[in-house]
Amino acid sequence: MGNKSLWAGRILSGIIGALMLFVGISVIFLRTPDTIASFAMFGYPASALTPVGVSALIAAILYLIPRTAPLGAILLTGYFGGAVATHVRISDPAWVMPVFAGILVWLGLWLRDARLRALLPLS
Repeated sequence: MGNKSLWAGRILSGIIGALMLFVGISVIFLRTPDTIASFAMFGYPASALTPVGVSALIAAILYLIPRTAPLGAILLTGYFGGAVATHVRISDPAWVMPVFAGILVWLGLWLRDARLRALLPLS
């Protein structure tokens, strides 16, 4: 893997990490009426905002730190798995988005981490 792949992985991971940091911070601190309404639509009480936001924040931070990135990727996979289950439970076709996000998490990590490429030699 060349320098371009490394930078592509860093950029992809940075985008996903920044998005998840934003999600975590906005869910914990902003608590907009739209966020509360969307949680209610999926059957979650407003009291679930903090635990969901904290889990997104912790997973994103771990994912963005190179040393803990594999653990962060595993936690983000669990987070997105919960999102898939939540969407599927109410027959919402948007379940595809967290699947796509999970794929991007691992693609970004695979591109930037030689240890993962050695473990999963896809090329």
